[in-house]
Amino acid sequence: MVFALPFPAIDPVAVSIGPIDIRWYALAYIAGLLLGWWALVRLERRTNGPLNTHLIDDFFSWAVAGVVVGGRLGYVLFYNPGYYLSNPLDILKVWEGGMSFHGGMLGVIIVAWVFARRNGLHPLTLGDRVATVAPIGLFFGRLANFINGELFGRVAPDVPWAMVFPHGGPDPRHPSQLYQAAMEGLILLAVMMVLYHRDAVRNRAGILTGVFLTGYGVARFIGEFFRQPDAHLGFLFAGATMGQLLSIPMILIGLGLILWAARRPAVVPQPANHG
Repeated sequence: MVFALPFPAIDPVAVSIGPIDIRWYALAYIAGLLLGWWALVRLERRTNGPLNTHLIDDFFSWAVAGVVVGGRLGYVLFYNPGYYLSNPLDILKVWEGGMSFHGGMLGVIIVAWVFARRNGLHPLTLGDRVATVAPIGLFFGRLANFINGELFGRVAPDVPWAMVFPHGGPDPRHPSQLYQAAMEGLILLAVMMVLYHRDAVRNRAGILTGVFLTGYGVARFIGEFFRQPDAHLGFLFAGATMGQLLSIPMILIGLGLILWAARRPAVVPQPANHG
């Protein structure tokens, strides 16, 4: 006999106000951004860092655009280019789902570089600060995936905590969204916070960014062993998934960045006026 935990069927719509539905997925993005902003403000004040509240406020408005545009275009290009080439107007239908973390990350990297140059900051100094709090958003995003019953895991009849997902057929599956929330969110956040509070790490621009890229890449690569591949893609080169193939360059770039930054002398950034 196969046992499975019941899936907690939470309504994807958190609140309905007349014809307007506010979904948990949207609230997860908002929570990730707001808590990331709050955490970064506190960290910079505590360490007398180069970002004041005004700069952080400005950057997070840029970051929202980078996440949404980059995440959507990344999904279109990496996961389903054929469909969107035939239906280009559907690219605008973000409310129907379809976001790529790797694309969103590229979007944030681009806007962070432009923002840093415009405000006289070293791009990696800004990148390190953003990378430190980024796992907060990843954690809430994965929880939203779980609530929506999407991006579920592979069939796991012998796992006592397996669940039957509404759109995953009758077989019990790994709740891989929760695995990823723990690895990409909680564990990676703990690592980033510990390293951020080490002066020798924080004052070598690029190490924290490299740790984030490597840590996320490893966590995603492992998580993909439990996650069901996208139906229209399946398994790709050497049995890897698209998520794993996209994570390999992240890991390599991250390791290279750590080695490069670790060999450079520590430089204390000019502190901002924190009021």
